[in-house]
Amino acid sequence: MQNHTNMNLRGIVAVSGRPGLFKLVGQNKVGYILEGLDAQKTKIVANITNTKLASLEDITVYGEDEEIKLADIFAKISEKGSTPDLKGDLRAYFLEVAPNHDQEKVYASDTKKIITWYNLLKDLPLFTEETPETPGTAAEVKLSEEKAAADKKPKATAKASTGAKATTKTSAPAKKASMTSKKGV
Repeated sequence: MQNHTNMNLRGIVAVSGRPGLFKLVGQNKVGYILEGLDAQKTKIVANITNTKLASLEDITVYGEDEEIKLADIFAKISEKGSTPDLKGDLRAYFLEVAPNHDQEKVYASDTKKIITWYNLLKDLPLFTEETPETPGTAAEVKLSEEKAAADKKPKATAKASTGAKATTKTSAPAKKASMTSKKGV
């Protein structure tokens, strides 16, 4: 049922409180070493204790029937070949690229963020790579393990601040649990 697209989002993360996207390049005692995906390729160290990272590979958007993977939305945007002006109303466009998204839970700010992310990624070589079958770098594996562990904790506060879910503005902790990353996907 899922159409397979060539898109490798592994190791690409959004960082709470920072604009843009980053590639997870390593880890040290203090935190994750991230490299900006912009022209400057700025390297930052994200402190493990107070920085929330969201791996794009794991991000889903609320759907009417089931969650929609971010990679699938990116693939549809790619097929369209163009993105709309971010200053305009994105709802109609987003209905085309994510036809079954939950319009009540997915806000205009979320659609804008997803399209902005797409625009940041579209010219990168990883955008047309296959996602590797391997588990990823040590830091990537650690990030997904920590994420899985965090998902098991009943603490809803950490979840709401990740900014990963397309609907962080509503309080729907019951639905948040579906953000767990599935091994081997």
